[in-house]
Amino acid sequence: MSTPAHLDPTVRHDMVFLFDVTDGNPNGDPDFGNRPRMDEESGHGLVTDVAIKRKIRNTLPLAADGDSRYGIFVEAGHALNTRAAETMTANNLDSNKKRLTEEELQAGRSWLTERYADIRLFGAVLSTGDTKALGQIYGPLQVTNARSFDPVAPQQHTITRVTQTTQPDIDKGESTEMGSKWTVPYGLYKAELYYSASRGAQTGVDSRDFELLYRSLEMMFDHDRSSARGTMTARGLYVFSHDNAFGNAPAHKLAGRVSVNKVDPDADLPPRSFGDYVVSVAADDLPAGITVTKLIA
Repeated sequence: MSTPAHLDPTVRHDMVFLFDVTDGNPNGDPDFGNRPRMDEESGHGLVTDVAIKRKIRNTLPLAADGDSRYGIFVEAGHALNTRAAETMTANNLDSNKKRLTEEELQAGRSWLTERYADIRLFGAVLSTGDTKALGQIYGPLQVTNARSFDPVAPQQHTITRVTQTTQPDIDKGESTEMGSKWTVPYGLYKAELYYSASRGAQTGVDSRDFELLYRSLEMMFDHDRSSARGTMTARGLYVFSHDNAFGNAPAHKLAGRVSVNKVDPDADLPPRSFGDYVVSVAADDLPAGITVTKLIA
């Protein structure tokens, strides 16, 4: 039985991922009091690649249901240098050597890529601490910043709490504390993901990695709920698969085949739901060697 095109790790894939937010903050900017990130010139909303990868990292182990091959390297509460150094001990490598043999280098890196799914997909910088000789693992999966299709209008809401943080405040007669939170009324965002088959071969990506990646993209917002984020929902995942590792067409031309337009472009009010948009994919005249799989549509 042949592997479906979108699960084949030996060929290139270019992906378009759509998601939206309603009455929430999809990615706050700490330099601006946690205001939702924006393009200051156009007003379009932004979500960083780091935020998207964090959600994938949080969801992959859940989707893998305990499979030890889906550990996460970049994880809260764990020092990166300590985790990376484990491969030196496991493979009897000398951390004092400035240069390792090709065989030693492969053994040290392979131990990490087999153990940690996020290194296998996104890569890792290992040239710190006791693993300087391991250099850098270049990840096969690259994620762009997400950008909203229309300008967003972040709103700051003042909130109150009926108790104080400290006893002295209560002793002074204070009865409430003030705070604030930011939300975006609505925004539909697009991110693109690119998979390099040649790098995937180096890190050991397989078909199950793709299965769990796609499932994580579909379900990750359901496992990351908070009042601050409002309602975030995956709205579209379109995978353009080539029939070889090099590729048959430029990624931007394939991504451009996913069109998102307003149902009523002349409406006076800005979009406030996914129903205000229509998504279409030009799949009839794809370049030779390209297939498109609609995984969320």
